[in-house]
Amino acid sequence: MLRAIALTASCLLLAAGCGDGGADPDADPDQVDSVEQPELGACRQLTPDDVGRPDNASRTVECTERHTAETYAVGELPSQFEDASYDDAELARFAYRTCSQEFEDFLGADESLVMRTVLSWAWFRPSEKAWEKGARWYRCDVVGGAEQSRDFVLLPRTAKGLLLGSPPDKWMVCVKGPSVSGNVKIPCNLRHTWRAVTTIKVGLEGDSYPGDRMVEVKTREFCSDSVGAWMNYPVDYDFAYTWFHEAEWAAGNRRSVCWAKTNQ
Repeated sequence: MLRAIALTASCLLLAAGCGDGGADPDADPDQVDSVEQPELGACRQLTPDDVGRPDNASRTVECTERHTAETYAVGELPSQFEDASYDDAELARFAYRTCSQEFEDFLGADESLVMRTVLSWAWFRPSEKAWEKGARWYRCDVVGGAEQSRDFVLLPRTAKGLLLGSPPDKWMVCVKGPSVSGNVKIPCNLRHTWRAVTTIKVGLEGDSYPGDRMVEVKTREFCSDSVGAWMNYPVDYDFAYTWFHEAEWAAGNRRSVCWAKTNQ
């Protein structure tokens, strides 16, 4: 008997900026409202609350010290954003395309693997005051968790190439609980009941969004087969799946995540 549990995601798992801005208690005065591009390779002690904000001026720390975030990409926004509003929806789409590709390259992983790691990325833009002064840069940070995490795990001196080869369980994502939905994602080296084992592509880059029902049905069918294969086709197994909505589709995501119940 197969049992499937569906989990929808309403905000990009790998993109920050879903929440409102707010004061950073650990802010560096030199970074607050700065129009200058951030430092590439800088490390910080970011929290899940930090990655829910559109801008960040947290103090940097030496990468040999304890840190939960590393800046892996910075740059000027394309000229199309010169007169854009601060919350232009195209900014999020640009960030998704840019930061996600750079994320894969930086970690040494493909699209499927980065959706199954406890690591994620957050992107930041200038503060609203800096934006009004003409600042148009972006910053992409790798962080040791997701916005839904209670805490971020510590990163090594650099996360560059961290997912090359067969990554250890401490960097892969699992869940402990009766279902995937509503439970915090944890590293797979901790006791867990669900593991993200595969992803499936539900559309091509130029495709129009087929609707929630079609995405869920396709996800369920593919994940049933995919998880069964991953578990070497047992007679009975439970699987779950995470599928994404139109907003994530518009940003560029075309994959769903398949979970296997492992009881480990």
